[in-house]
Amino acid sequence: MQKRILGNGLEVSAIGYGCMGLDFAYGSKLSTAESGALLRAAVDRGVTFFDTAEVYGPFTNEGLVGEALRPVRDQVVIATKFGFNIVDGVQQPGLNSRPEHIRAVAEASLQRLGIEQIDLFYQHRVDPDVAIEEVAGAVKALIAEGKVKHFGLSEPGADTVRRAHAVQPVTAIQNEYSLWTRGVETNGIFAVCEELGIGLVPYSPLGRGFLTGAMRADTAFGDGDFRSKLPRFTPDAMAKNQALVDLLQRIAAEKQATPAQVALAWILAQRPWIVPIPGTTKLHRLEENLAAAKVALTAGDLAGIAAALAEIDIEGERYPAPLMQVVGR
Repeated sequence: MQKRILGNGLEVSAIGYGCMGLDFAYGSKLSTAESGALLRAAVDRGVTFFDTAEVYGPFTNEGLVGEALRPVRDQVVIATKFGFNIVDGVQQPGLNSRPEHIRAVAEASLQRLGIEQIDLFYQHRVDPDVAIEEVAGAVKALIAEGKVKHFGLSEPGADTVRRAHAVQPVTAIQNEYSLWTRGVETNGIFAVCEELGIGLVPYSPLGRGFLTGAMRADTAFGDGDFRSKLPRFTPDAMAKNQALVDLLQRIAAEKQATPAQVALAWILAQRPWIVPIPGTTKLHRLEENLAAAKVALTAGDLAGIAAALAEIDIEGERYPAPLMQVVGR
């Protein structure tokens, strides 16, 4: 597996692993043994970058990740996140990035993961009630104490990134980015990453599974699958967005690849400091995703994709209105 550098020297595999879906958000819940086998299979295949968060569960995902990766701790980079308001194991409305809460989350995450240092600690969403300078200062203190190694932000606005970076250098920004979610190209995030030397970690790089070609307008989502609540996954939206999957399937046939591999290869081709983190609960999908690093898209391919994308209008917001209000702040 090729390696890439995020920010000020955090080396990771060119494709990471988003762990959320192991037991959260998509309705499926792997056991500790199943999760462990899959995550260790990822390590065996060269993945060194694993992403979790306290809110996934809450808390249970960190436990699965810690249990699986503890035997190979010296080979991997573990990222987790703070910033939601969780009381007695239940997520509450609103956000919480007060400095004392950040410290408490760090301590608890270290315990659940069974590690001595969090490699990359993201603010999960920007808290409008706490100045970003205070947030960066709190993480800076944890870095000075050796409890955290790198600082990250998820779904911030460009100005927020600059203000945070002035207090504590930001290593990575984790935003949604894929062929059907391209806001980072125009909202200042690409530019600030270039300007300040920050890495970008796209989550949902396969459009929550839609870009794999495995869904149709009549796809039914099971209990606990949050895609059933997303505007982009209504039957009408999926029918209209099929044009993007059709494009991927045409290119995949030319490249002797799969639509998922083309979608990931396209992301990797955008900038050398981008590291997508697709997730899966299946070994064959893991292997398919990782093979995307070997799919070469030429300048001509990329130009052709850009021209085709200009003719496709994506139907539906990526989140319902209340969740859209907490991104890009």
